[in-house]
Amino acid sequence: MNPTPSGAVLVVDDDDSMRHAIERLLHAVGLGTRAYPSAEALLAESLVEGVACIVSDFQLPAMSGLELLAELRARGNRTPVIVVTAHDTPALRREAIRRGASAYLAKPFRGSDLLAAIKAAGPSASASPT
Repeated sequence: MNPTPSGAVLVVDDDDSMRHAIERLLHAVGLGTRAYPSAEALLAESLVEGVACIVSDFQLPAMSGLELLAELRARGNRTPVIVVTAHDTPALRREAIRRGASAYLAKPFRGSDLLAAIKAAGPSASASPT
């Protein structure tokens, strides 16, 4: 597998169409990406260091987006994690923020909202100059 570009955004979503749509959006604004169908696939690669942020669906087949966030923190990784979900509830929103999610977006969300959350996640999440 090719190395993950420094400052890339990692996308974790088991829905192929959503994962590809997010990748297309990010590529359109000059951001590098790497996409994964599960939290386990991302964790198996150990390529999380040096990336701008992670955009993770909450509801994944085995390990949830919040469990991914907890596992990253347990490993000492502080990469910002943006949690997205189609199952929005006030309790889930509070729990995501309590666990340290840098942002929480309910699906369907506007592309501009995702881009703003990525930009707010940190300076390395800026689009490359064209």
